[in-house]
Amino acid sequence: MLPTLSDVLDLEPVRRGRPRVVAGGDRLDSRVRWVHVAEIADIAPLLRGGELVLTTGIALPSEASRLRSYVRALSDVGVSGLIIELGRRYRGELPAALVAEAERLGVAVVALERETLFVDVTEAVHARILDAQLEELRASEQLHEIFTQLSVEGAAPDEVVRQVAILAGRPAVLENLSHQVLAADAAGRDPAELLSSWEARSRAVRPPARTAYDDACGWLVTMVGARGEDWGRLIVLAGAPPSPRDTVLVERAATTLALGRLLDRHEASLERQAHGTIISAILAHAYSDPQEAAARARALGVQLSGRRLLGVVVRPRGAVTPEAVAELAEQTAAASRAADLAALVGVLGEGTGQARVGVLASLPHRAHVERALAAMATRLREGAPEAVMACGSVVESVRDVRRSFLEAEQVADVAARGTGERLFYRLPDLRLRGLLHLLRDDARLQTFVERELGPLLEYDAQRSADLTGILGLYLDCGRNKAEAAQRAHLSRPALYERLRRIERVLDTDLDDIETCTSLHVALLALTSVRRPQDP
Repeated sequence: MLPTLSDVLDLEPVRRGRPRVVAGGDRLDSRVRWVHVAEIADIAPLLRGGELVLTTGIALPSEASRLRSYVRALSDVGVSGLIIELGRRYRGELPAALVAEAERLGVAVVALERETLFVDVTEAVHARILDAQLEELRASEQLHEIFTQLSVEGAAPDEVVRQVAILAGRPAVLENLSHQVLAADAAGRDPAELLSSWEARSRAVRPPARTAYDDACGWLVTMVGARGEDWGRLIVLAGAPPSPRDTVLVERAATTLALGRLLDRHEASLERQAHGTIISAILAHAYSDPQEAAARARALGVQLSGRRLLGVVVRPRGAVTPEAVAELAEQTAAASRAADLAALVGVLGEGTGQARVGVLASLPHRAHVERALAAMATRLREGAPEAVMACGSVVESVRDVRRSFLEAEQVADVAARGTGERLFYRLPDLRLRGLLHLLRDDARLQTFVERELGPLLEYDAQRSADLTGILGLYLDCGRNKAEAAQRAHLSRPALYERLRRIERVLDTDLDDIETCTSLHVALLALTSVRRPQDP
């Protein structure tokens, strides 16, 4: 960062001249871009602004009006200050007209009471300036390396924003064009305080340029987008005018965010990612205070405080691919909007092979839960007829959301393996299947399955047969052999022969009702015990 006039006055070559500030004492924080020694009165046209002018005053005019014109010219060009050495032209004091005009215009004027080697001053100041420029270059190179690495790694927006907050030492927020928070890092501050009334505060900030600092609120703001299409803003709550490094930081981070979105063609939208991040953090107990989760959700337009909350899981019946789940998340979000249901909708479990869509629904206390879920499920089925929608219990606090989601996930796992046609499923809808799924990790249930079906499963594995499937079809048809033969695409004699083979392998009688009931329960338990990737 460039040295200030105050820094210059602390340099040894200047202190030897016994500097004394005679005007503009409140402008000592002005940055010095360069030092210019000038023994002419009309120096202003040769300056660009930010220079510190050194002079002995030997060429300055005597008339008060012309001295005032000299100071005005320096003020108009934006010099950082004026240092005049006493002794050659002026002895003891500077002209009153010069000092008064400088004070009026806010131009810092310093008198040197002893003879000073200007060359020593220029060398010392220019060395500081060059050091500052070199430091800025190094900082820029460091930022370039950090954000290039984030781009290569495909870092998510919340990770990019976290790095901005760390490097700036200030809170950072990424928002969309509707002023909803997509990612935020409070940099040690209270997140709820940071995001309080965010939309209203953000809408009041309208920077004049693509990257600009707003003096009123202390925000450094830059637009985020590429190819002429902006989609958000990155904001650092700086609290003070930014340094060049801060400006480079937010612009480099904005570029990384824009590039990430261009390359990220198969992932969920930024809104879905932001929603999913909040839901995942709630489920992992990542928020030490539930109010932080509520504040982050509120910044995205979803109110969680004082509402009835409900965990919902949506997943495809077939293959669960990242592309399919990302598309299903967008369809689910559209369905919730069409049903006028406030909700966070995001992809959970990305990269684990068990990705699914999570929905944290927020309902008013007077809302009819079943009706709201039915409306959403109806609209979801229009776009995703093969999707399974499972719901947990209604809870009253963010602290209890995890329990609702765990229940919804268990229901979704069972429902996705069935053939039911309900609009949505809850635990009571699964009856025996639900109970067996909850008990699937119990060794006693697994032992029961092996005892009832073990020989038949071994027979199928050794001979590449499917007698287990035939048994399940037969029992699903209520032991109606004609219907079972039709659904299995077998002749009735062929079905009869397979049933007799099953009886021999299991050493049992399929005409016994209790035996068939036990086998049917074992088959339902087998479906729960087997993991989704099992054959």
